[in-house]
Amino acid sequence: MKPKLFLITPPFTQLNTPYPATAYIKGFLNTLEVPSEQADLGIEVILKLFSREGLSSLTPTRAQANWQSKGGTSNLSDNAKRIAALWDEYLKTIDSVIAFLQGKNPTLALQICQEDYLPEASRFAQLEELDWAFGTMGTQDKAKHLATLYLEDISDFIVECVDENFGFSRYAERLGRSANSFDELYEALQKEPSYIDGILLSILEEKIARIKPELFLISVPFPGNLYSAFRSAQWVKKHYPNIKIAMGGGFPNTELRSLSDARVFEFFDFITLDDGELPVELLISNIQNPNTNEFKRTFILEEGKVVYKNNASRPDYKQSQVGTPDYTDLLLDKYISVIEVVNPMHRMWSDGRWNKLTMAHGCYWGKCTFCDISLDYIKIYEPIAANLLCDRMEEMMTKTGQNGFHFVDEAAPPALMRALALEILRRKLSVTWWTNIRFEKSFSADLCRLLKASGCIAVSGGLEVASDRLLQLIDKGVTVEQVAKVTRNFTESGIMVHAYLMYGYPTQTVQETIDSLEMVRQLFEAGVLQSGFWHQFAMTAHSPVGMYPEKFGVVPISPPLEGLGEAIFAINDINYSDKTGIDHEKFSFGLKKSLFNFMHGICFDFELQEWFDFKIPKTKIHPDFIFNALQEEESFTTKPTAKVVWLGGKPSVEYFAKSKKGNSWELAKLTFHDKKESFVVQTNKAEGEWLVAILDKIAVSQSKVYSFQEIKADFEDHLPDFELFWYSKPMQTLRSFGLLIL
Repeated sequence: MKPKLFLITPPFTQLNTPYPATAYIKGFLNTLEVPSEQADLGIEVILKLFSREGLSSLTPTRAQANWQSKGGTSNLSDNAKRIAALWDEYLKTIDSVIAFLQGKNPTLALQICQEDYLPEASRFAQLEELDWAFGTMGTQDKAKHLATLYLEDISDFIVECVDENFGFSRYAERLGRSANSFDELYEALQKEPSYIDGILLSILEEKIARIKPELFLISVPFPGNLYSAFRSAQWVKKHYPNIKIAMGGGFPNTELRSLSDARVFEFFDFITLDDGELPVELLISNIQNPNTNEFKRTFILEEGKVVYKNNASRPDYKQSQVGTPDYTDLLLDKYISVIEVVNPMHRMWSDGRWNKLTMAHGCYWGKCTFCDISLDYIKIYEPIAANLLCDRMEEMMTKTGQNGFHFVDEAAPPALMRALALEILRRKLSVTWWTNIRFEKSFSADLCRLLKASGCIAVSGGLEVASDRLLQLIDKGVTVEQVAKVTRNFTESGIMVHAYLMYGYPTQTVQETIDSLEMVRQLFEAGVLQSGFWHQFAMTAHSPVGMYPEKFGVVPISPPLEGLGEAIFAINDINYSDKTGIDHEKFSFGLKKSLFNFMHGICFDFELQEWFDFKIPKTKIHPDFIFNALQEEESFTTKPTAKVVWLGGKPSVEYFAKSKKGNSWELAKLTFHDKKESFVVQTNKAEGEWLVAILDKIAVSQSKVYSFQEIKADFEDHLPDFELFWYSKPMQTLRSFGLLIL
């Protein structure tokens, strides 16, 4: 009899869609025929808290008493007093607003947009600044944004009066960030459970009693999930000591690789690292037969000491063997879509339900010096075949009823994206998808058009520091000029582009920061970027900068590990000093404010100095650098091995004769019906007959994909002067309507 497993993601991650880790593991367990259930306790806690019942038990009087018991003064802030005074209005509207954000009550948008339906507190103060942005939003979107502000007002009240650790997408994150010592988190766990903890534990209690698992798996993707993971494990240990408990996920994979504090195992029996499939299978074997004692990348406690066990000889599963992610048990119709900020890409992360999949494990580039390239999740690159990906997509669409996909790759490979797009089109699937990429030269205009035709709506990629010197130091493998051309190709095909931007990289000068901002300004002004976000560089222990700081001109400020002895908890972010001595933090506000305006197509004519309240140097970038880069002609040479694909349909054909000055010849008129418009191509009869035949052969619905060399040979078997025909006006018309060279 195989043991039953219960998998959870503890509070909190996203509100709009499940974090996929438990669905991946459940899909794998299905291949082993191991029974399991999963739950996203984050969304379940949110729904219980943000309901009429939840808010009724959280009365302002009780909240103020709770606040005073923690040492608060008798006076709440003016904002909290206003919310408390309007509490009945919140009770009256909360269930309707949540239903609206779940997509179940769309007509409420009209009432919300009249701006006299929702009670308003401090979050609505920003509305006047955003009025111009609403011009581009429909009624539903504007209502979602107003409803989001309403929820954030309630959240502010909870943080001030009830639980300072609350956040919609994280809980007690501070306790999990760079917690080299377990002391603070351990101390917090000895205290009475908080109000939010109480909701969490009541949900957990019901599920454990019903499911009766033998193994309880807790996925911890981020620092903001860590406290709740320990609180959940603590409760299960106390009330069900026979249940074995394991932690896995992104947080332990990056932060707990040097774990030595035995107190952690008062809560957990196992902590696994990296890909979870084989480690979990071996945990099941150990539960079935305790004498097995075979583990894969797993911390356990032996004789009071933390021991890392990696004694299994079996290799990890291939990506083709791990099964299809299974979202069964998750409350897919109850996630809530919010619009927090008027940023098109951030909106995709918080609005709408996405099935999560991976095209390839790891990163095919694997060189960027700020990245964790020494860890398996980056280092081990393994793509999945396009036909298997499509099989999984179809299976997930059937199970979830959703056809939106977010491919959560580190960097999706262009060749695999091409193969996937062709397979989607061949199967006539109607899907919407987006992913993360590198701005490779191989993303030609035609490849971008193919991706768009298959349902790709957006890509995000790292421009990082928009400086060729620093891009070389990062070993990014791209230049700013290349990024401009690639982003143009995506934009012109109708695919939105988001750029990850970085400042404060080691040795980065003030001049380079300002020049990067100027490059970003020009990219937005040229219309080839639609979204972006500035991140300040952080040095991590598993990146080349963290491992070899002397090569990058930085000096690590040792984390406070001395004296911890055998009590090390988390190690990832490393404090450091840069030999430039520049305070990069001071640029944060100006960079982000300017970007906010550029994203909305305004303030391109501002001097860069206007974004900063301290003196900055003038940019050294030519004002038309990006414009000039985009004027350069693309190469007209076509590789013989390039693939040729026709996205359009079959034409109707008419043959007719034409005569002039005693000479007559036969012509072909081919009429095509594109989704947007109809168009006509005219050739001589022989060329027309060949064209009709070859378009049928290279149609995207066909299983065989022909090379340019094969097309040329086929033409020359029937007709002369291939180059003259290929570059003729009729063929250029077809090129503009979906004849692609890939």
